[in-house]
Amino acid sequence: MMGYEQMNQMTMTTAMMKNFNTMGTINNTPQKKTTRRSVPAIDGGAAAREGDGHRNLKTLDLSGMSLASLSSSSINLASISKLDLSNNNIQKVPESLVARMLNLWALDLHSNQLKTIPNSIGCLSKLKFLNVSGNYLKFLPKTIEDCRSLEELNANFNELTRLPDAIGFELTNLTKLSVNSNKLVVLPNSVSHLTSLRVLDARLNCLGSLPEDLENLVNLQVLNVSQNFQHLTALPYSVGLLISLVELDVSYNGIVVLPDSIGCLRRIQKLSVEGNPLVSPPFEVVEQGLEAVKQYMSEKMTESYKKTAIKKKSWGIGKLVKYRTFNGLSSSPGRTGGDKRGDAREGFINVSDYREIDGIASPRHVSLFNPRRLLSPFSAYFSPPRY
Repeated sequence: MMGYEQMNQMTMTTAMMKNFNTMGTINNTPQKKTTRRSVPAIDGGAAAREGDGHRNLKTLDLSGMSLASLSSSSINLASISKLDLSNNNIQKVPESLVARMLNLWALDLHSNQLKTIPNSIGCLSKLKFLNVSGNYLKFLPKTIEDCRSLEELNANFNELTRLPDAIGFELTNLTKLSVNSNKLVVLPNSVSHLTSLRVLDARLNCLGSLPEDLENLVNLQVLNVSQNFQHLTALPYSVGLLISLVELDVSYNGIVVLPDSIGCLRRIQKLSVEGNPLVSPPFEVVEQGLEAVKQYMSEKMTESYKKTAIKKKSWGIGKLVKYRTFNGLSSSPGRTGGDKRGDAREGFINVSDYREIDGIASPRHVSLFNPRRLLSPFSAYFSPPRY
């Protein structure tokens, strides 16, 4: 039977061997790599057009070739499903080049000199894996929200100060978001809508807070917000409502009190809280391990619930009577005799009791607006005019 290398020689020209590293169709079967050769840019001309019909032109590996630039050429980029340009010196990726990779599902640009990602990244509707780590990116283009098939986004080790505001509303298939070692001050609130997310890695940033509605991340298993140091001083209550959470790392921050809801994390297997000035739970509880922390937080949550229940109970009818909601006493001129204060009729309003708007808005006079008072047949508001 004809060997793999012999078949390649028969189907590919010498020019193609100088410009491509073909690794066979992407599947689960092992493939042999052809020898990669250094190329100055992506081009290929007629040689590339000659190979357009070959189904094995799926992976283009140009990693570690000291490339400084990429040229937009006549190559049929639509035939590429995986492109690896990592570990080069690329400073810019042409807009037109990316826009033509309509079948690309994996793009690796890590460890280059990139300061921006082309806006045409939004044309990659089939893109599932994007790695742009180890560059100089200060932001991600808003058009990345159009990559709705994206499952993994790695933007570690950049200079990101923000993420697109609507990233969570659009990238609903995202399962892994890695943005560690950046300069992020906050995560957009839309992150709480990434219901498919399993891993959120935001350590080594400048985060001062986390989104409030994290409980919506029903599939989140790993949350790492460690080493935000003095910036992160508190966690939202919703952290304890992450029903699938297995690993939580909040170490080396400025957290003083963990939310009581931590006691609700039933699936948690690893909890890292070292390096925080914790008061609750105290250090002696933390050093006893995960189960001791969960029990402590659970008991604290129960105590808090009991106190809240007692407080709510105190707001009963007694309070309403105090503010004269049910037993207002007033009279109307000309309708009563004897005592000049008039008969004590419930729901009877004296027009002379008018107050300035600030006074009426106070709890003391809120009873003036009780419907029972206003609709009373004795109310001065509904009395027939007197001439």
